[in-house]
Amino acid sequence: MTKRIFRSICLVAIAVFLASVALFLCVLYDYFGNVQQNQLKTQTELAAQGVESVGADYFEGLSPKGYRVSWISADGEVLYDSEADSSEMENHLAREEIGEALESGYGESSRYSATLMERTLYSAKRLSDGTVVRLSVAQHTLLTLLLGMTQPILIIIVIAIGISFWLAHRLSKNITAPLNQINLDDPLNNEGYDELSPLLRRIDAQQHQIRKQEKELRQKQEEFEAVTENMAEGILLLNTKGVILGINRAASTLFGTGRNSIGKYILSVNRNIELSELLSGIESGARTEKIIDLNGGKYQLALNPVRESGNVSGAVLLLLDVTEKEQAEQLRREFTANVSHELKTPLHTIAGCAELLENGMVRPEDTARFYSQIRGEAGRMIALVEDIIRLSHLDEGAEDMKRERVDLYALAAGTVASLSREAESAGVSVSIEGENTDVSVSDRGENADGSASMEGESAVVYGIPQLLESIVYNLTDNAIKYNRQGGTVKVSVKRLSDGVCLSVADTGIGISPEHRERIFERFYRVDKSRSKELGGTGLGLSIVKHATRLHNAKIELQSAEGEGTTITVVFPVAK
Repeated sequence: MTKRIFRSICLVAIAVFLASVALFLCVLYDYFGNVQQNQLKTQTELAAQGVESVGADYFEGLSPKGYRVSWISADGEVLYDSEADSSEMENHLAREEIGEALESGYGESSRYSATLMERTLYSAKRLSDGTVVRLSVAQHTLLTLLLGMTQPILIIIVIAIGISFWLAHRLSKNITAPLNQINLDDPLNNEGYDELSPLLRRIDAQQHQIRKQEKELRQKQEEFEAVTENMAEGILLLNTKGVILGINRAASTLFGTGRNSIGKYILSVNRNIELSELLSGIESGARTEKIIDLNGGKYQLALNPVRESGNVSGAVLLLLDVTEKEQAEQLRREFTANVSHELKTPLHTIAGCAELLENGMVRPEDTARFYSQIRGEAGRMIALVEDIIRLSHLDEGAEDMKRERVDLYALAAGTVASLSREAESAGVSVSIEGENTDVSVSDRGENADGSASMEGESAVVYGIPQLLESIVYNLTDNAIKYNRQGGTVKVSVKRLSDGVCLSVADTGIGISPEHRERIFERFYRVDKSRSKELGGTGLGLSIVKHATRLHNAKIELQSAEGEGTTITVVFPVAK
């Protein structure tokens, strides 16, 4: 601030000085110009009287210093000139001063020469015989005058600048001294400028507010630490760069580090490759989960971005011990694989019995019933085996399945069309809704090849076509099966700003609250008798859950018992 005041005072002082010099020179130049013009007029009067008294003899031997004398006839012819041959000079009747003198008895004018950088003053007097005596004198321009005074002006400028610097230094220190002496710890107990009183009162009020907020923050921090330090789960607070801002005791134990890890990059504390992949969720702003190996156990890491004013300002990393859960899941997967293999033998047996029946080795009256029962059981068991194998494949990550860009709307339309007969048999109306369309299955046209024609805009996701079709098929099939006569199923595919939303809504039996948390478990059935009657395996929604997780999608369930169910799957933006 002192420097700014110093510069301002110096600039103002120098500007005022230069403006004063310029104004003084202009006034001085104009004043001396008027004096010189009056002197020229007096000399002209004297010369005119001399010519009146002596005549042409007056000019003999005349050598005026600094003046030019001319004698002009009434018709403008130059009779005499002190600096040039009058016989070779042009007619002067058109000259301004000559015209005024002939008309009024006296005339004067001035003319500027850009070449000589000077101005010439003219004064003319008419004599009694009609002739005119004219005197002229050269006057330097303001620029010439300024150049001639350069040295003294520069000396004055240097002295003025020096004085300005000295005064500016003294004034700036005197101005800022009261400001530098303000005691900000006690703003109201200061002596200084009265104009600072509102500012000091504002500072005092803000300090009280800051101390209050600091106390509240300290209390909240102590409460947060008291909670997190006694948690069995590990918690880390990260900024957007992955630097640790906070870590509780459980996380420190897992990573084998202490409180000195605060301020360090998380990968410098633990160089787990899967952990580095998880950190990509901070930049994308998406919640990500991953199960990794830590200290000989399985831990589920959940990265939740923290948003402030719509922008990602950091993330919370939660570490959950899922070792027992993973072991149980592993046993379940092994059981599923074993069951699927064990079921192949009875399937072949049932197929053989069906063949015997077809060959007429059963009484005719029993054949129809055996055919229906054996084939129904065979189909149900085959579907079960296929679901078990598919689910087991999903548990392994389905890494051998190719991912590509898929138009989810087109896929959903084809799947809905394939279920149209099943819906018609169940007395259920199925419709599909896109970005700009809402078409019932019964209203849809067909192409030349027999496939359903489509309207609406595409909604592209990046994923595995088979699994995406499985998601749509299972959700729509369940909505049809667990519906009521005359009910409706509405499949919706819409583009969002951050992805694509698939929604399947029905007007069926709904799901009671105690069952909603478990419907995605394997072999879990809300209504076992009805599920068996409809041929369900109890694995459809489990397949949907696993396929959704492989696509990093979010699944939500909304249901009211007796009113219907809506299941929504939100896929991320296709990349």
